[in-house]
Amino acid sequence: MSGAIKPSGSQLMDLALSYFKKEGYKVKSEAVSLDGFSGVTRYFDLIVQKGKEEQVVWVRDWNRTIGVNILINLDSASSDVGLANPIIIGEKFSDHAKSYSNRRKIMLLTRQKMIASLR
Repeated sequence: MSGAIKPSGSQLMDLALSYFKKEGYKVKSEAVSLDGFSGVTRYFDLIVQKGKEEQVVWVRDWNRTIGVNILINLDSASSDVGLANPIIIGEKFSDHAKSYSNRRKIMLLTRQKMIASLR
């Protein structure tokens, strides 16, 4: 399933909101569903904007490594709603996921990276 489930009261979500505000992003909406060009409704945890560019965000507060399949789902969902360069937040990412993100311009953010940025 490519839909996002909002982690209610998630510490990672709170950290993400703080991070985006500090980095100059405007948080446009939370827990949003958008209709894709394919006719499928796509779900995202956040839509953020920096300058004129809007980006969709998935927050995955999982206690496991995020694999390339999740990035492919995010990439497909993001493309389907016409927004480039999606962002995914999680604890850690597999090597295949990191390679895919480099090729497809998907920003990977970890808890550690956001905490370091907020110091």
